[in-house]
Order: sequence, then structure tokens, then C-alpha cells
Amino acid sequence: MVIVSISLNDKILEEVDRIQQDYGYSGRSEVIRAGARLLIAENKEKEKLSGIIDSIFLVIHDQEVENIVSDIKHKFEDITKTQIHSHLKKNKCLDIFILEGEANKIKAMFQHFQVSGKMNYIKLINA
Repeated sequence: MVIVSISLNDKILEEVDRIQQDYGYSGRSEVIRAGARLLIAENKEKEKLSGIIDSIFLVIHDQEVENIVSDIKHKFEDITKTQIHSHLKKNKCLDIFILEGEANKIKAMFQHFQVSGKMNYIKLINA
């Protein structure tokens, strides 16, 4: 097995340790491997999407990055049927996008949010 070194901030490391304890993983590496497997499986599922699709896209982010969300959503107005924005506790926001359009365009929107590195949570659900 190849050894890969990664850097994690304290908050993520605490979560990794909590998951290790709660789920009985043998160590931090096993938690990271499980997370990587989930990400790979989710990515493969998205790669299979084609044609015109309907999706729900959830985004949770800090209020301070609202400008990033706004910039991305304006690039994809043509596939956005509805957007709901709600303020949550602790300066967090929830955006729910109901999307209809070409799968490649919906995947591109997801990718823009994902690579921004500023979102707390993103989830694409396909109908």
C-alpha cells in the first residue's frame, strides 16, 4: 500500500478522530480511506449522468462567501428552475437549487461549488 501524506486542520482532524471512535475504525487512515471511497463512488455516479435531467442541489456555506455563491449561480441561471435561500444559525446559509438541464451543465455547476473550497456542504440529488 502506498503512503500518502496529507494536511488537515484541527477541526477536520477532530472530526476524523470522532468518526474513528464512533464507528470503530481501526485508525485515522481507515477513516480517510472510507471517505475517499465514498467520494470516488459519488463521482462515478455523476459521471454516468447524461441527457436532460432534473436535480436538487443543496449548498450550506458561511454568509461571508455569499459573493462566491452568487457568482456561480449567475453562470447557471439557464438550468435553475428555483432557488431557495435561507439563513441558518451561526452565520450559515442554506441554498436549495431545483435544476433542470443538460447533465454536463449540472455537473459543471456542482464542480464550481466543489472546487471553490468555501462551501461547508454540497449535495447533488438526481431524480
